[in-house]
Amino acid sequence: MNGILDNLSLGFGVAFSLTNLLVALIGSFFGTVVGVLPGLGPINGVAMLVPIAFAMGLPPDTALILLAAVYVGAEYGGRITSILINVPGEAASVMTTIDGYPLARQGLASVALSLSAWSSFVGSLIAIIGIAAFAPFLARWALAFGPAEYFVLMVFAFCALTSLLGDQPVKGVLAAAMGLGIATVGVDANSGVYRYTFDVPHLADGLDFVVVVIGLFAVAEMLQLLENKLAGQSVEVPRSKRKLFNLRELRFTSGSTVRGGLLGFVIGVLPGAGASVASAVAYANERRYSEGRDPDAKFGSGDMRGLTAPEAANNSAATGSFIPMLTLGVPGSGTTAVMMGALTLYNITPGPVLFDQQPALVWGLIASMFIANVMLFVMNVPMVRVFASMLSIPGWLLVPGVLTISFIGVYAISATTFDLVSVVAIGVIGYLLRKLNVPMAPMVLGVVLGSMMEQNLRRALSISDGAVSIFWSSAVCVVLWCLAAAVVLGPMLYRRITNRRLVEIPVV
Repeated sequence: MNGILDNLSLGFGVAFSLTNLLVALIGSFFGTVVGVLPGLGPINGVAMLVPIAFAMGLPPDTALILLAAVYVGAEYGGRITSILINVPGEAASVMTTIDGYPLARQGLASVALSLSAWSSFVGSLIAIIGIAAFAPFLARWALAFGPAEYFVLMVFAFCALTSLLGDQPVKGVLAAAMGLGIATVGVDANSGVYRYTFDVPHLADGLDFVVVVIGLFAVAEMLQLLENKLAGQSVEVPRSKRKLFNLRELRFTSGSTVRGGLLGFVIGVLPGAGASVASAVAYANERRYSEGRDPDAKFGSGDMRGLTAPEAANNSAATGSFIPMLTLGVPGSGTTAVMMGALTLYNITPGPVLFDQQPALVWGLIASMFIANVMLFVMNVPMVRVFASMLSIPGWLLVPGVLTISFIGVYAISATTFDLVSVVAIGVIGYLLRKLNVPMAPMVLGVVLGSMMEQNLRRALSISDGAVSIFWSSAVCVVLWCLAAAVVLGPMLYRRITNRRLVEIPVV
C-alpha cells in the first residue's frame, strides 16, 4: 500500500504541472467534441493529434496525457447524440441509444445526460483505482486468455445478447446473423481468399464499422423522421423539465453504475475486447439482473439502469485498456494501439519493465486520467442544458445537419465515394428493417464481434490441429461456458419455478 501511495504521489506531482493540466483540459474538450460527431470516434481523434503532439515537441509524458484525455473525452461525448437524436457518436455508445433516446422522448433529456455523465465518471474512477491497485496482477491474468478463451468469451457475449432480443427472438437472431455476415466481407486474413466482394475492389477491406453504424442509425433514423414528417406524425422530443438527476434517481441507478463499471473494467483489461464489447455485455447483464428482481423494469423504453450500466462500462473499459498496453506492450483496444505507435516515436517501448524504467510517465498518466475524469464531469454537467438545446433545432435543419456531419465522418475514413454510397444503401436497409421491427443492437454486436470471433476460432483450431477439445481444455474456458449456459438457461428455469409456485398457491 505504501508503494502505491508513493507512486501516486509521484504521478500527481507530474500531472499537476501547469503544462500537463492545460493539456489535459484541452484534450478533454477536444475528445468530447470528437465523441459528439458521428463517425469520428476516439481512434480518429487520437490519430489526428499524434503527429501534432510530436511536431510540437511535447515531452512523452505530456503527449501521452493529451492522447489519453482525448480518448476518455470521446467516450464521454459519444453519449450526447445517442441520447438526444438516437445517433451514436461512436461505436461504444450504441447501447446507450436503447434506453437513452426513449428517456429523451419522455422529456428527460437533461436528466439522462447528467446521469450518464455521472455514470461515466464513476466507471472511469473504478478503472483508475483498478489500474493503480491491480495493474501487474491483472496483466498476468490477461495472459491466460488465448485464442480459445477469446472465442468462448465471444460466445458468452452472444448468449448474453439473448436478453436484448425482447419478445421476438427470431428477429433478434436474424439481426445477429446479418451482423456476422457483414463481418465476413473482405479478404480472408488467413487464406487471402476474397469473400462476398462481388469483384468490387472497395470491398476487399470489408465494410468499415463506422459505415455500418452510421447507416443503421444516422441515415435510418433520419429517413424515419422524414417519413413521420410527411405523414404528419412527427415525433417531437420535448424539452427537459429538469436539468439534473435527483437523489432518488441516483440511488436507483447506483447498483447498475457500479456493476457496469466493474464489468467494463474486467473486459477492458482483455487485449482487443474494447469498450464496444464491454457496453454490450454490461447492458445485457444489467437487463437480465434487473428484470429478474423488478417486474416493472422498462428496459428498451426508458429505464435509467439501461442507460447507466453501458455508460459506466464503456468508460471503465476504455480506461482499463491501458493496463495491457502499459504492462504487456499489447494494445487493449484500437485506440491504445495508436497510442503505442505514438510512444514508439519517442523510443519508448511499453512492456513489463516500463513501470521500473519510466515511473514518472506511467504514474503521471494514471494521475492525469483521474484529473481529466474530474474535468470532464465538471465540464459536462453545466453544459447539459446546452446539449439539450439541440432538441429545439427544427427538423428541416436537423436532418441535413446530422447527415452532413455523418457523411463527413464516413468520408474521412478512406476518402472514397464508395463509402458514401454504402452508408446510404445500409441506411435504406436499416430503415426497412426498422419497419419490420428487427432490432439493430444484435446486428451491431454481430459486426463488432464477428471478425474477432472468426479469427480466434481459426487460431485455436490451428493450435490444436483441429481438435475442438481446446475450447474446454482450460479453467477459463470452462468458467465461460458455465456462464454462457447460465445466462441462457437461467431465465427459463426461473420462469418455470415461478410458474410452479403460482400454481401451488391455493385459491381462497
